[in-house]
Amino acid sequence: MTETLDPPGGPDVTDDEVRRIVDQLDLAERIHLMSGDGPLVRGTRDMSKRYNGEPIVAGEVPRLGLPGLRFTDGPRGVVMYSSTAFPVPMARGATFDPALEERIGDAIGVEARTQGANLFAGVCINLLRHPAWGRAQETYGEDTHLLGEMGAGLVRGVRRHVVACVKHFAVNSMENSRLWVDVRIDDRDLRDLYLPHFRRCLDEGAEVVMSAYNTVNGARCGHSTALLTDLLKEEWGFDGPVMSDFTYGISDAVAAANGGMDLEMPFRWRFRSLARQVRAGRVPASRIADAATRLVRAQLRADRRGEPDRYRPEVVAGTEHRALAREAAARSVVLLRNTPVATPDGERPLLPLDRDVAPSVAVLGRLAGRANLGDLGSSQVHPPEVVTLLDGIRAAAARRDIVVRHTDGVGTAAVELAAECEVAVVVVGCSHRDEGEWILRAGGDRRTLTLSPEDEQLVTDVVRANPRTVVLLMGGSALVTDRWHHLVPAMAMTWYPGMEGGHGVADVLFGDVEAQGRLPLTWPGSSTRLPPFRRFARRITYGPLHGYRMMEATGQVPSFPFGFGLGYAAVTVDGASLVEPPGAAGRDGRCRAVVRVRLTNSSDRDGVEVVQAYVAEALGSHPDPLRTLRGAARAEVPAGSTVE
Repeated sequence: MTETLDPPGGPDVTDDEVRRIVDQLDLAERIHLMSGDGPLVRGTRDMSKRYNGEPIVAGEVPRLGLPGLRFTDGPRGVVMYSSTAFPVPMARGATFDPALEERIGDAIGVEARTQGANLFAGVCINLLRHPAWGRAQETYGEDTHLLGEMGAGLVRGVRRHVVACVKHFAVNSMENSRLWVDVRIDDRDLRDLYLPHFRRCLDEGAEVVMSAYNTVNGARCGHSTALLTDLLKEEWGFDGPVMSDFTYGISDAVAAANGGMDLEMPFRWRFRSLARQVRAGRVPASRIADAATRLVRAQLRADRRGEPDRYRPEVVAGTEHRALAREAAARSVVLLRNTPVATPDGERPLLPLDRDVAPSVAVLGRLAGRANLGDLGSSQVHPPEVVTLLDGIRAAAARRDIVVRHTDGVGTAAVELAAECEVAVVVVGCSHRDEGEWILRAGGDRRTLTLSPEDEQLVTDVVRANPRTVVLLMGGSALVTDRWHHLVPAMAMTWYPGMEGGHGVADVLFGDVEAQGRLPLTWPGSSTRLPPFRRFARRITYGPLHGYRMMEATGQVPSFPFGFGLGYAAVTVDGASLVEPPGAAGRDGRCRAVVRVRLTNSSDRDGVEVVQAYVAEALGSHPDPLRTLRGAARAEVPAGSTVE
């Protein structure tokens, strides 16, 4: 198991400290705290050229020593300057390892602080309701427990150095219509399925919440008294500020301020009228004082923590963080198929590759040699360099005296090259053009869950020419592959694997690292029925069923289920027993129990298993108990051994 880092040091900020500063602020200064400091028009123009290239400052008051909240976006890493690009969160969700995510959060926090930020707004934990959502890559999957645990790990790591902001509150899981869609949802479904992961991250120490663009049950999230004040601040006791999503997160100063919005980002626009609204009695001065109190508290908390000896320029995208990015990329690879093929020594699974099976390898596909890190929206990280899948395969093959040949074309050239080599590796999938934040003609929600016709044709043509074909998929969400995946002996999902992704994927492909990723979302088949989804919907109803719970409730069998992933080692799980019975319910209303299982590795190589515990529960408005993830643990199992 990976060690957990120490918690952030230093005492927390006291109410008296905050009050002393707020009492020194006049109304204009308190309102100043409630918006980004930059100029609206010029700042918007500059951000259209390079988003968040430097810290976005909100609420700096030099005379009182308040530095402002100094924002950097995420979640692939620090968006500012040239930073480490980690695998996208969906890939990291496939590790099922909050301890690894905490280490990534620590690295991100160090890079943020080193480059002048004190707030990281990249803890994205929106629940994936439908795999066509364009920004699926920015979150950890379809399950509230996994979202909460992975998000909590990121929060723990980040907040050692900077304030952690969790987003987007709430039920934000459509991209093209995010600015206007009204999500209708039963309160039971909201509380049981779409909010517990937010509560988990707040309990772990997230100190800022970003609201969503969409409306919920007719109320804009950035104006919603029910969400921001009644639930978040009063019921949950959240004492930090709420930040708007950028530019269009609020549309009315009075409704937003009175609803519980504390900070308009990235610049003052709607809140330009706040002083006038206070004088007219439309916004109480007490609401302004409350917002100022929350914002000062967040600034002081950011200033209170840190490890100054670690904030050196050379750590940014340096050796240590690149190694961590490579580790995360390798551990996120999900092996979906690995069937036997004929070899000189008899039949064996095609992967991992070695020189006996693959003295020459053809690497095919337009994505193989491309720096494919994810979308080009607000989560884009600009690393100093990128190791492509082709780069990584070439480097790993060279160490084994394996010849690698490459073409990114389709048709005759690819087929001929595949036929000339012992093994063909086909790289296909998605890029920023197919999914992601919707920017002009790029990104947005997916139009289809299948590969492009060209990619599908490439796969089928190559496997006919060479039965030893490996398909490496790239993308941020599920892909429908059941029309062709039975033709290929080996297939793996590599996601958008980050700046060291080529090395990390090659580590798994050639067996230097055990295949150990598990799917954080259900992969449907071509005939699977999914929840309703329309890319340009004005209104949509979110029910209680999606993902693996919907599969069970409707009697469907997906192509690849949630939690699925093959390994190279032969690890079996048995002997489950309840060691510690359920105790008293925690703050989330759930009881805790301890379950012990026996893991046996009968193979001659070290293995890894992700043990998943499911409980039959009735959640939301659906009356029937359904299998629900309530615990997961990653365990390393040495060759030929048994562990518990």
